[in-house]
Amino acid sequence: MRTLGQPNASFKGDRGDPDAALRVLLADAYTTNDAYLHAVAGLCAGRLLLPIVAAGDDHADGPDPDRHAELAAVLLESGAGDGRRGVVVFTGLDALQAWNPHARPVPCTLDDVAATAVETQASAVLIDPGLPHSLVLEGELIAQLAQGRRLIALDGGGFGWLYVQESADAAQPTDADVRGHAHEH
Repeated sequence: MRTLGQPNASFKGDRGDPDAALRVLLADAYTTNDAYLHAVAGLCAGRLLLPIVAAGDDHADGPDPDRHAELAAVLLESGAGDGRRGVVVFTGLDALQAWNPHARPVPCTLDDVAATAVETQASAVLIDPGLPHSLVLEGELIAQLAQGRRLIALDGGGFGWLYVQESADAAQPTDADVRGHAHEH
């Protein structure tokens, strides 16, 4: 059995299989506002695959012997010519390989992807682009996720942000430092 490379021990044994329930949430995401938020909450709880590709090693006349390829996250540019870019991420190895069989999958969480979007000044995160269940995240949602916050569905209805608030007195957060705040979208 082949597994994905693990930059994070929490993905040990992961083979890149998609989560069927998550894909159902994604397929229904644009039916209502709550359905969209349930899909985002599902993404926050799951594993995603960030495609990494080699960049910078080829020139028009062949490879430059003084340069080496660098691995980089994939950014797609808007076809509208407005300079907007989006970070691409996938819910399963099947979707990533259908999109680009040469891309290397890096397991990650949605907050990691959002942080990459902020770092690269991308305005969107594109989940499973080109597939019937694709989803786009933008704006304040990316900003919240990039801070390590995760959207959760609340037991009484609605949604909230779950995050760990580090206390100034302790190097490690305690149970009392876990916070949730209501979210409206």
